[in-house]
Formats: sequence, C-alpha cells, structure tokens
Amino acid sequence: MAVNKPVGDNARKGAVKKRSQVKTTLGGATAWTKRNKKSGEFMAVKKVAKKTKAAKKFKGVRREKAASR
Repeated sequence: MAVNKPVGDNARKGAVKKRSQVKTTLGGATAWTKRNKKSGEFMAVKKVAKKTKAAKKFKGVRREKAASR
C-alpha cells in the first residue's frame, strides 16, 4: 500500500498497489477507468475536459497494458 507520510506534504511515496487503470473510450474520447485488482470491479472514471479529447490519468495508480488483437 502507498505510504503518505509525513502528513500534510501532499506527496505520495510509491504507487497504489491494489488498483490499476485502463484506457477506455467514452463518447468517442479517451478516458481512464480505475479498477480494483482483487475483485475486478470498476471504481471510477476520469472524465474528459470540455476542450480536450483525452482525460488525465489517475495519480499513482498502475496502468494495465492494452489487450493486443
């Protein structure tokens, strides 16, 4: 699990190990979906900003490789 000490410095030491994120499409634009690694449940989606076509990634969350076709 990530270590967040000292309290109040707004910095994370290490990655969030129990979650991962995957790139998805949401209404024709690129979005990032956060997923629980243990249960496989989708937890949250980073929505696309109005003026851009791609959403920003979740901070400190590992990225899954896209499935090859």
